Formats: sequence, C-alpha cells, structure tokens
Amino acid sequence: MQIFSSLFQEQQNTAVALGFFDGVHRGHRRVISAAAESGFLPVCLTFSESPKSVISGRENPALMTPADKLAALESLGVEHVFLMDFRSVMSLSARDFFKTVLVDSLRAKALCCGFNYRFGKNAEGDAEMLAALCEEFGVKLTVAPPEKDGGEVVCSTLIKKLISQGNVRRANELLCSRFGVREEIRHGSRIGRTLGTPTINQPLTNGLVVPKFGVYASLVTLENGERLCGVTNIGIKPTVGGQTPLWETWMPEYSGGEIYGQTADVRLLDFIREERKFDSLDALKAEIIKNGNDALKIYHTINTI
Repeated sequence: MQIFSSLFQEQQNTAVALGFFDGVHRGHRRVISAAAESGFLPVCLTFSESPKSVISGRENPALMTPADKLAALESLGVEHVFLMDFRSVMSLSARDFFKTVLVDSLRAKALCCGFNYRFGKNAEGDAEMLAALCEEFGVKLTVAPPEKDGGEVVCSTLIKKLISQGNVRRANELLCSRFGVREEIRHGSRIGRTLGTPTINQPLTNGLVVPKFGVYASLVTLENGERLCGVTNIGIKPTVGGQTPLWETWMPEYSGGEIYGQTADVRLLDFIREERKFDSLDALKAEIIKNGNDALKIYHTINTI
C-alpha cells in the first residue's frame, strides 16, 4: 500500500472510499470493502487530523493510532491512501471538491461512503447531493446503510462511549479489532517488582480515547513477537500515591529479562475491576494475584489469534 500526503493525478481509474474512518469499525469496513471489490484501483481519501478537531479547535480522541488505521486499511485491500490535511480542502464547495479532487485528480469511477457522509464547505454536501453529482459525471456510487448492533447504529461515538465505560469486549466486537496501544516501555516506580509482580509502563498521552480506569485482561505482544497474557491497570495507582495516568501491565507468564526501551503492543480484552485504593501493599499484592488468575482465564477463553 502506498501513502500520499497530497493529491496527484492518478494514472488508473479508481474506486474511492470516503471518510475519516476513526477505528475502521464494522460500518467503515462495508464502505472500504465496496471500494476494494469494485474492479477499479481501491483508494482511500482520508485525513491526517479529525475534521471535527479542525473545525471545533478541540481535541477529538481517537480509537486508533494513525499507524494502526493505515494497517487496517491495507488489510482490507486499499492500495493507495491519500492522508490529507483537512485544511487544504475544507474551503472547497461540495461541487468543486467532487470535480477537482475526486474526478480530476483521483480519476474516480466509483465512490463508496457511509449513509451520513458529508463533504464540501460547511458540510453542505450529503449522500443525496453526492448521488446527483455521480449521475451527472457518470460515477458509480455505493452508500453503505447504517450498520446496527443490538438496535444501536455502529459508529465511532458509540464505541468511544463503550471504552470509556470499560466495555472493551463489546467495543472490540464492533471495531473488528482490539483497542490498545503500541508504545515504548518506560521505567516506573518499581513497586510491582517489590511485590513480585513487575510491570511494563506505557504513557497515556497518545491521542486515544481514555478507557475507564481499572484493571483489564490484555494481550501483550513484545518486540520479539512473543504473545502473553497481561493484567493491565489503567489509572493513577491510588494505593501508592500515583499522580500521572498510565498503562501498567503485569505479565504473569513472562520469564524473560529487562525490556525497558523496547516497544510493546497491549490490547485490552475485557474489564476485570474498577481502580481502587487498598489499605496496604500486601492487600494490593493479593488482589493483583487474583486479577492475574482472572486475566489468564479470560485470555485463554477469548480467541487470541
């Protein structure tokens, strides 16, 4: 897959998947798959920064890091990704965006979008306008209907709500992937080591939505490819007077050496308990051991392939 930060003249006719695709969730995948199966070169036109963030001036926490999003797009068959600065096109009228960007530059012969897709200055264009433009210019249009789960429309907002409530199991089902981070392992306070439960520590400053503070069963993939069960605490560690939120993961079955400075991929599998303060370190250690047993059961129950 090739990634471009600006437009250029495509040499082949394309099918363009349109959207920001935060999370590349179940609904997004219908849009992207339609482009991949069109018979034309499958292209994704998306943005390096959330349009909502640009317009509002406020941070819009994401469901995926940019690297994870690109990997997901590639896995779905996208061959070219135009990862553009939204500011470069936000002032174009809907018609100008369609003609200049999609038809003239990208040589779109097919377009694929969700039912609620908006485009053009002040979001003036909708799926109905897009259909009219496609008819005028001889472009095939596929509009994916709402994807529902339990009566609710699958969308990034719903999945972020689930994660903030700790319901990562359902969130993962809707994402068709597992929510998590891939970050450098940093030195911590080493309290886990004194308890016999050494942890890897990762920052909570990666632009992602913040999960409900608490303890989760997780899947850890180390830099060498080793996959292990994790017990991940997300929060401030109130028992030991922590102040800075982070991801702290104990791997009950890990028997290797120091891995500080390496990168670990930690994916949440299920919620175990809320974060709370314990009366003593002994009480904390007993709870961590119990959480480890719970996490191992979850890890070996949920398919980790």
